[in-house]
Amino acid sequence: MWARNLLFLAVVVAAVGTLRASLFPLYRPARAVRFDPGPTVQDDFRRVVGEVDASFRDDWAARGLTPAPRADDLNVARRLSLALTGTVPSLEEIRQFELQPPDRRVDGWATHLLRDPRFGDYVAERLSRAYVGVEEGPIITYRKRKFLAWLSDRLMDNTSYGHVVREMIAGRGLNTDNPAVNFIAATYVDEKKAVDPEKLAIRTSRAFLGLRLDCAQCHDHFLEPTWKQTDFQGLAAFYGQTRQVVTHVSDGTGEYQFEDRKDGGRVTIAEAVPFFPDLLPPDGTRRERLAAWVTDKRNVYFARATVNRVWAMMFNKPLLKRVESQTLDEAGPPALDILARDFAAHDYDLHRLILLIASAEVFRLDSAADRELTGDHERAWAVFPVTRLRPEQVIGSVLQAASVQTINRNSHVVTRLARYFNEREFVQRYGETGDDEFEPDGDTIPQRLLMLNGRLVNEKAKEELLNASSQIAALAPDDAAAVEAAYLAVLTRRPTAPEAEHFTAKLEYTGGQYRRSRLADLYWVLFNSTEMSSNR
Repeated sequence: MWARNLLFLAVVVAAVGTLRASLFPLYRPARAVRFDPGPTVQDDFRRVVGEVDASFRDDWAARGLTPAPRADDLNVARRLSLALTGTVPSLEEIRQFELQPPDRRVDGWATHLLRDPRFGDYVAERLSRAYVGVEEGPIITYRKRKFLAWLSDRLMDNTSYGHVVREMIAGRGLNTDNPAVNFIAATYVDEKKAVDPEKLAIRTSRAFLGLRLDCAQCHDHFLEPTWKQTDFQGLAAFYGQTRQVVTHVSDGTGEYQFEDRKDGGRVTIAEAVPFFPDLLPPDGTRRERLAAWVTDKRNVYFARATVNRVWAMMFNKPLLKRVESQTLDEAGPPALDILARDFAAHDYDLHRLILLIASAEVFRLDSAADRELTGDHERAWAVFPVTRLRPEQVIGSVLQAASVQTINRNSHVVTRLARYFNEREFVQRYGETGDDEFEPDGDTIPQRLLMLNGRLVNEKAKEELLNASSQIAALAPDDAAAVEAAYLAVLTRRPTAPEAEHFTAKLEYTGGQYRRSRLADLYWVLFNSTEMSSNR
């Protein structure tokens, strides 16, 4: 009996030691983050960053604007984590981040996130909205989870983005054996027992070319004379021979026909691309030819569209007015073409593109809106734009901040399952952003009430044993350290002097249940702060 009690005591002591190591700066090799700057130190990489920075500085000088100062490193780390994993950094990660040399920790943090499976899962979900939408669809004909897992693996392997897109457009086979074909299967119409060529044309033009060609689906575009109805129909015709039988996608025979809503009847249309016809290869199936044309390095709109979309994911705001434009001629900052050329020249290396954007001066500017900063600053990217977080980022940050340790694939299966179901429930109630995730949208009263009074947020703040608030209350060496740990866990920053003074006083001379309750109250306040729900 005494041996069993001794073993139990040893386990408890080890657990307490583990928690304390996560809360306060103690090096833990077993869970260490590898801070490797990777390609960010290479001359070629720095040259491109320099070109991007110079292009913005020239524009600021021409406009007579003084950019905002550089944001502090923790702020940049938070932006990166939100953009690439959908959560704030864990307290465990923050402690290791601050141990790194200042000249390499931000770059090392960015490359670490690209190796983290959370990056693959989160970015796959975000990109998939443009590829297959947000609906789950029928389980037999369309396997969204398979598609997301496949896309996540491709992102983690840093497979050429051009290759990934070609797999989606031209893929054949079972939707389980070759999950890329779920790009096609997502448009399957059960009543017609066929995929939808028009919907595939819309997604191809929007997701891969950044163009809203679907505005010419029924008639010549009345706002943008560049686009004729035949442009849309010709693109849809590339999918006219695509067949799906239950779970299998293949290429058949026949011609694409569209319904003439003006004169009636159905009209046969041959496949044709809306621009750069000389880039369309003569050989292969129709979808193979289209895939090759879309991803051809001379098709500048593919690279531009990808840069614009990835930029929007990093800033929550695209370089152009929208992620998807109605015209080929929309001018953007010179940085768009600089990054697009580099993206094509490096075989559509998505990791390199993300690191280039993360290393640019504009990504690391402060978001503080002092009186001298105007609307011109935001339009010229002379200040980091403050926007609302996506629902997944809000709940992801709440769940992570409530845990001292990093929640990832190494976490216990119960922890990961709880996160999955909690996130689904919260997003359903908070409001799904849908396919057009970058459309501006303000806070709603039900959303604020969900944060203020919702069960999930309250549960993650209250004084339960497994919540970070209780662990901080029990293990912090003093009141100031407890307040600092709470701020770092929730907002990825230290409290200001007035904040520290106010909340430290609330903890003075407290202990036990009352102290845990005070820390839980602080957590609740931080969860419901405006700062918590913005990307600042």
